[in-house]
Amino acid sequence: MDKQHAKGAMDKAKGAVKDAAGKMTGDAKLQAEGKADKAKGEGRMAVGDAKDAVKKATR
Repeated sequence: MDKQHAKGAMDKAKGAVKDAAGKMTGDAKLQAEGKADKAKGEGRMAVGDAKDAVKKATR
């Protein structure tokens, strides 16, 4: 797992916690932040996947 994958996993986990906490407390802003963090994590994971594909193709 490279840096992008690790950061992506952290962002997704943080987002899931915020999203769940926002749902439980009725805090729409916190829930939106959670969804944004999850999306950011997905983006980082995609960048990591792309880097892996490039590395694999250049070997």
